[in-house]
Amino acid sequence: MTEIPGLAGLVAPLEAGRFFEEVLGKAPRRFPGEKGRFAGLLPWPELDRVLRQHRLEFPRLRLALDGEVVPAHTYTEMVSTRRNGLVPRVLSAPFAEHLRSGATLVVDSVNELVDGVGELASRLEHDLRERIQVNLYAGWGTTHGFDVHWDDHDAFIIQLSGRKRWRLHGVTRRSPLQRDVELPERPEGEPYEDFLLEDGDVLYLPRGHWHDVSAVGEESLHLTIGFNAATGVDLVAWLADQLRADELFRADLPRFAGPEVRAERAEAVRRRLAELTAGDLVDRFLADRDAQAPAQTRVGLPWAATAELLPPDDDFEVRLLAPRAALVDGEGTVALVAAGKRLVFAAPARPVLAALLGGTPQPFKVLADAAPGVDRATVRALLGELVTQGLVARA
Repeated sequence: MTEIPGLAGLVAPLEAGRFFEEVLGKAPRRFPGEKGRFAGLLPWPELDRVLRQHRLEFPRLRLALDGEVVPAHTYTEMVSTRRNGLVPRVLSAPFAEHLRSGATLVVDSVNELVDGVGELASRLEHDLRERIQVNLYAGWGTTHGFDVHWDDHDAFIIQLSGRKRWRLHGVTRRSPLQRDVELPERPEGEPYEDFLLEDGDVLYLPRGHWHDVSAVGEESLHLTIGFNAATGVDLVAWLADQLRADELFRADLPRFAGPEVRAERAEAVRRRLAELTAGDLVDRFLADRDAQAPAQTRVGLPWAATAELLPPDDDFEVRLLAPRAALVDGEGTVALVAAGKRLVFAAPARPVLAALLGGTPQPFKVLADAAPGVDRATVRALLGELVTQGLVARA
């Protein structure tokens, strides 16, 4: 069974702390690894299962060849169902023919389709404190799926099987955004780095770095793990939303008043903005960003649909569905802040909640023993409340 890595496993032997200090957001970095170490995350039969069992509409499932998207109607058909109208179905023969001709297969958000990849995304969200999306790329020929381009997000590329040729062309605009005042200029000349990403290797690529990728005449399967780090623009947008609570900012501007009145309003706005942006502004923004991050989807059937909420015996595991949750201590209380909710419990519950924050499944027996003086029934009731709030599910 393949071990599911977190950030430390992807960037080893570099320590995660050094990765944050020296690499994140700064420059590409390759992390060589042992062949086959990621093979169990998404083996070829699992990809076959995804294609067979899921109705994947374009563009979530797509083919690309020589920088162009292959028309979906050339390898899919729409079939009628009793209740859902027309739904897409992959046609095996033309689909495989496109792949034999060198097309690259892309499946977006594969973390929602494959358990192991979903667990990987959850652990990385816990470590990176940002929302994660994982896309799959599979190729066989010698062509490239996409021309030289840059992405508006940072990415880790995990080579699951085979090899892929990567060419890096540098940066022509630092920290570009999807919505920007201008686009980066296309790079000129030859790439500054040209290499093969081998089975078991990991590549980190910050946003804005031009690159192109091509197959090398053999099968290749890799995952691209994308995430958008919080920016100053995000902070200002968040601050604008906070200002709606202040009547000064909700009020109409004095467009038709005299210069003195407009100047007074401008000064009042400046003073209030100075007050609101003083102190730990960045910390407050990041904490609220984490607190509002949505919980992952996991219901925990059949027990979540019963009055018991959890299995009656003690031999089960649960997991917290909000990888960026936090605890806030009060006077005799502890609050779990997650998924836009703030749930307050008595202080003795803290060890149980802290154990859940680790981001991995926790045995009930361990949680029941985590808080001295708290009986099993109380721990079960605590977990049951978190189940009803959509924050915990049986693993």
